[in-house]
Amino acid sequence: MQCIIRITALILTAFVSLSAHAVDLRSKVQQYTLAHEAAIVGELTALTRLKSVAADPAGIAATAHALEAALKQRGFEVSELITGMGTPAAVFGSLKTPGAKRTAVFYAHYDGQPVTPSQWSSDPFDPVMREHALTDAARDVDWKKATPPFDPEWRLFGRAVSDDKASIAAFLAAYDALKATHTRPSVNIKVLWEGEEEAGSTHLAKALHDNQSLLAADLFLIGDGPVHQTRRPMVYFGARGVMSLEATVYGPLRALHDGHYGNWVPNPAAMAATLIAQMRDDNGKITIPGFSDSVRAITPAEQAALNDLPPVGDALKREFGIGRSEGSEELPASIMRPALNIRGIRSGQVGDSAANAIPVNAVISLDFRLVPDQTPAAVRASVEHFLSAHGWSIVSEEPDLATRLKAPRIVRLVWDAGYPALRSDMSTPAAKAVIAAASKAAGAKVVVLPMAGGSVPLYMFADVFAAPIICLPIVNHDNNQHAANENLRLQNLWDGINTYAALMAELNW
Repeated sequence: MQCIIRITALILTAFVSLSAHAVDLRSKVQQYTLAHEAAIVGELTALTRLKSVAADPAGIAATAHALEAALKQRGFEVSELITGMGTPAAVFGSLKTPGAKRTAVFYAHYDGQPVTPSQWSSDPFDPVMREHALTDAARDVDWKKATPPFDPEWRLFGRAVSDDKASIAAFLAAYDALKATHTRPSVNIKVLWEGEEEAGSTHLAKALHDNQSLLAADLFLIGDGPVHQTRRPMVYFGARGVMSLEATVYGPLRALHDGHYGNWVPNPAAMAATLIAQMRDDNGKITIPGFSDSVRAITPAEQAALNDLPPVGDALKREFGIGRSEGSEELPASIMRPALNIRGIRSGQVGDSAANAIPVNAVISLDFRLVPDQTPAAVRASVEHFLSAHGWSIVSEEPDLATRLKAPRIVRLVWDAGYPALRSDMSTPAAKAVIAAASKAAGAKVVVLPMAGGSVPLYMFADVFAAPIICLPIVNHDNNQHAANENLRLQNLWDGINTYAALMAELNW
């Protein structure tokens, strides 16, 4: 009995010691951040000023060089992973920890979406800090003249500030905090910062294949995406795949008077509307036969995680101004299934430009969100089989007169390559270690999401490496990602620094 008591006491002592260490690290990192807020924001601002968009190769190169310099300054071994002439470089960094038995790769991308400056309230590459940012009382703040601590609700506006330069800045600041507090990482650290994720990661697969030894690791941490809508820190274990389609439905060779020819000449806008209604129902369920046949079942662990998520539906309806959701399930459950999104429909004219005419065509722009184990090839096959079964003649080029006269319904399809989804095992020792470390950093259990609704080419890592792939988002959910006025809430940056520090210093499995 006394032996059992002694063992129990030892376990409790170890737990208390571990908890004290965790709280101590969190406190140290927070104190460091508080003392260096201006410098951290300054580094992120300088990074955001660099025009790292696909249309500006010089801006992409300048950003890569700036990141290389930032890593070298911190003692990392640095190299560029280049897969071809004129392709954006992936920045690689490595830092060994004496005695560490595990290696973690921290991934993020430094490129951003294209911009339309006229849609922004300020220059997208001249970052602006604002208070009361999403209200009518919004105003610019000169943070350089402000006395820290900064208001954690301030937001920094600029392209790529949250997607993903915030993750990069948080990583760098977290490493600085560990170094300043003499905290040794628990893992060997590798960094991979990509420069063409927003352009489809065209060369990432080759970079991974060509550098398998260099990138070999026990864990890949993907720093992309927003945290939970409750603002609580989160980790997620996968992302849906994506595949895009532009479908053009053809009507008459020229626009025709709808009084003279309506009810007789087929209207392509009406045909397009009917086609869409046949492909998905009013609750968003895809009704294409065979489309969802290969969908992987949700595991008990994943279902338990879904059940444990805090509800956000009512709050999001208010935020978005919508009176209903598609279906009766909560948002996290809905993104566990495939989706067919109508990105846009164009046919004829509306408003003052509208004419009483039958338009010549209708263009439907769609994207399919895929889940495991769907493949782009199978999705394409099911869609094209569906169209053929409904009497559509599928073409890949503009139809000539002979084709028009022969076929009662013509649709031209332009597919992109797309990529599949990935959902990692949530029960591995590495997964449990990530959840534990992130929770210590947050001071409470983090939100655990089996799969995010957006798409990240995680499958490229899975195709090459056997290591677990886990996603580490830090930015606010209302960040206008991919849109005008992209922004980052400062508290998300501070929380992200805590998270990255814990993932560098407290990962043990």
